[in-house]
Amino acid sequence: MTDTPQRTRPLRVLAAMSGGVDSAVAAARAAEAGHDVTGVHLALSANPQSFRTGARGCCTIEDSRDARRAADVIGIPFYVWDLADRFREDVVEDFVAEYEAGRTPNPCLRCNEKIKFAALLDKALALGFDAVCTGHYAKVILREDGTRELHRASDMAKDQSYVLGVLDDRQLAHAMFPLGDTVTTKEEIRAEAERRGLAVAKKPDSHDICFIADGDTQGFLANRLGRAEGDIVDESGTKLGTHEGAYGFTIGQRKGLRIGTPAPDGKPRYVLDISPVTNTVTVGPAASLDVGALTAVKPRWCGAAPTGPGTYTAQLRAHGGETEVTAELVDGELRVRFTEPVRGVAPGQAIVLYDGTRVVGSATIASTVRVTADVA
Repeated sequence: MTDTPQRTRPLRVLAAMSGGVDSAVAAARAAEAGHDVTGVHLALSANPQSFRTGARGCCTIEDSRDARRAADVIGIPFYVWDLADRFREDVVEDFVAEYEAGRTPNPCLRCNEKIKFAALLDKALALGFDAVCTGHYAKVILREDGTRELHRASDMAKDQSYVLGVLDDRQLAHAMFPLGDTVTTKEEIRAEAERRGLAVAKKPDSHDICFIADGDTQGFLANRLGRAEGDIVDESGTKLGTHEGAYGFTIGQRKGLRIGTPAPDGKPRYVLDISPVTNTVTVGPAASLDVGALTAVKPRWCGAAPTGPGTYTAQLRAHGGETEVTAELVDGELRVRFTEPVRGVAPGQAIVLYDGTRVVGSATIASTVRVTADVA
């Protein structure tokens, strides 16, 4: 098997350049490999000044200028594409709707699915490009039968395959990740950028959510959804306090509960359940967060869908570890059982299944089964 970027014939490649160091180095490597590369920066906001600046490397005017300068140094054509409407509809509005429904979304994963490998790829193919190149740390492996597989990056510390688990086989056929085989520190990537004369070499990494300018997710949601006072209760239904909007909480949250009454055992309480219908937040001990099974919907497979039950490892968060599971597709839903209980699993999150380093696919968690309640 070979990694896709090592194809023998030069390709017409559209390099998505966010303005950060990773995408700049990826574009430079694609050009150095002999491909015909064009850089593009995605304008994702009708008002880029409202996006977080400084350490973003994503969506601001500052970032678009950094991307243009990098393209000039690499010596490739560069364009800015306006995808603000698609981004607002598919990512921002989805983010708000998911929180309103009591779920915990992952906007970066949705952006990869709907923007970078749907809207961007479709437009690229329509213009005659062969592949879209990004700075993600993951690998596309070309098998001898011509099919492709998505695998974890060579360096697990930088692996980003979790947020790419939404890609299907058609999208993988046109994806290029030049950094996937890199087993180096981020400092060495920065050193490479500096050797190439890229001014983004010292630019800080992006963090948090790009479309929430001040990083205050709860304040952003309050402005969109309004404040709505509700009850905070324990597992028995006893009222412990109030809140200004159930959307401001996530499963497993410990801080910011503002409950005056301590637990009988003196131990911390955590968010166990969020009910948007009654606007109620239920809290309880850490042990009540243990989940033994879950059901996930809207599965997307990086290749053929698995048949019958199977044993896999699963990742539940972008920077989370792996856990062993058995999983089976039943009537279009993914039924998952954990070998050992896991803690703090929230509806709305993505579960990504792996077979070794290969990404099998992903699905959106719809419901969970707590160990204390239903699993022996």
